[in-house]
Amino acid sequence: MPGIATMARRRLPLFFSLLALSAAPALAAEQKPVVELFTSQGCSSCPAADRVLGELAKESRVIALSVPVDYWDYLGWKDTLAQHAHSMRQRGYAGARGDRQVYTPQVVVNGTVQVIGSDRGAIEAACRNAAKPALAINLARNGDDVEIDIPAGPGAPASVWLLTVAHATPVAIGRGENSGHTITYSNVVRSWRRIAEWTGSPLKSSLPLPELNAKDADAIVVLVQPGSVENPGPIRGASMLELR
Repeated sequence: MPGIATMARRRLPLFFSLLALSAAPALAAEQKPVVELFTSQGCSSCPAADRVLGELAKESRVIALSVPVDYWDYLGWKDTLAQHAHSMRQRGYAGARGDRQVYTPQVVVNGTVQVIGSDRGAIEAACRNAAKPALAINLARNGDDVEIDIPAGPGAPASVWLLTVAHATPVAIGRGENSGHTITYSNVVRSWRRIAEWTGSPLKSSLPLPELNAKDADAIVVLVQPGSVENPGPIRGASMLELR
């Protein structure tokens, strides 16, 4: 599967309408926190965190995402859901924070705060205390298209990422530290595409679903986030849309 950097170079047939409005930025008072769990099928400490992530995903109070990494593959089991780009993203977050802490299971909230992924109390505290995404992104299904509406706001420029997500993916692990166990992974990120550059002005787009390669996806997530793969910044806005 291509990495984020490769996918970022692909262009989709999007139809953008940049609205030159002088109105005040349309900001939301409270947006859902984004909880990214960096996990691995080869990590014996991760199943507990995977269960916590699954619980959070069901409650819908946050945008909870499993982001499997590949750096434990050498222990004897190749993670079937991992992407190397996920490992790069985790290291990029650590570099941006300056603490260089990269481990599994690790949760990063809103692209800024890291906590142990199995510590639900710490995750909930981070969701309360981390800087909140400010942009109220609206996603809607319109036949075979997805309508994306991003308001004006601070924090530009930033990339607009579209993620495809699988809600429940059971994996029977045959080797390594979790050998013999079947673990269900929730809200697994299966693909990333950079679909636009947000400049701080309102941005509307219509994206044909057939272009998403979302045949096995249950939902899509749109993130607005400055920085690069190697140095991601705080998440400015996020929204999830169910496809099924």
